[in-house]
Amino acid sequence: MNFHAIRAIYRFEMARTFRTVVQSIAAPVITTSLYFIVFGAAIGKRMATIDGVSYGAFIVPGLIMLSILTESISNGSFGIYMPKWSGTIYEMLSAPVSALEVVIGYVGAAASKSVMLGLIILATARLFVPFEIVHPLWAAAFLVLTSITFSLFGFILGIWADGFEKLQIVPLMVVTPLTFLGGSFYSISMLPGIWAKIALFNPVVYLVSGFRWSFYGISDVDVGVSLAMTLLFMLACLTAIWVIFRTGWRLKT
Repeated sequence: MNFHAIRAIYRFEMARTFRTVVQSIAAPVITTSLYFIVFGAAIGKRMATIDGVSYGAFIVPGLIMLSILTESISNGSFGIYMPKWSGTIYEMLSAPVSALEVVIGYVGAAASKSVMLGLIILATARLFVPFEIVHPLWAAAFLVLTSITFSLFGFILGIWADGFEKLQIVPLMVVTPLTFLGGSFYSISMLPGIWAKIALFNPVVYLVSGFRWSFYGISDVDVGVSLAMTLLFMLACLTAIWVIFRTGWRLKT
C-alpha cells in the first residue's frame, strides 16, 4: 500500500476545501440554519409532536442527512472530475499508484469533509432546537457510512460526467428530491396508505430513518434494514468503481 500517494491526494483535496471554506463549509451551514429557523423555530412551535418528539427536533437528523448526501456527492465528484478536465489524470494513471489508493485518497477526503460538515451542522442545530442523541455511537456510524457511501457515488458521477453541468444533474434532479420525499421533514407513517408503501422504494428513507433512530429511538423502518441498505449501496458503488478501473471506462478516453 502506497501510503505516501494516499496522503498526497488526501492532503491536496483537504487543502482545496480550506481554500474555498465559504463555498465548502459556510454556505451549507447557513442554508441548513435557515431551514432550522423557518421549520424548527417558527413553524415547529405551531405543530404537534411526532412520536413524542417536537417537530423542530424531529427534522434535525433529516436536515443533516440532506446536507451530507448533497455535499458528499459534490465533493466526491468534483475531486476526480478536475484531473479529468485538466488532463492530469493520465499522469496519475501512469504513476505507481493503484486504483484502491486513488479511491481511498479522493473518497477519504470527500467523506472527511462531509463528516466535518455534519458535525458543524449538528452543533449549529443546538442553537435553534433542544435535542438529545440516544445512541451516539450509532449516530456516528450512520454519519460515517453515509458519507463514505455517497462520496463513492459522487466519485462514480465525477468519472461519468463529461461537463460541469452534468456534475449538478444528479444531485439537483435526483438526490435532492429523493431526500425531501424520504422523510426528512415528516414520518412515512403520516402518509396515506399506498403512498407510505411507495415511499419504501426510496432508498433515502432508510438512511434518514436509521439516522433518526440513533437520535430518538424511533424509525419508520427497522434499523437493521436501514444499515443493510446502506451497506448494500456501498457495495454496489465499490463494484461499479472496480469495473470502471478494470475497463478504463471514461478514464482512458
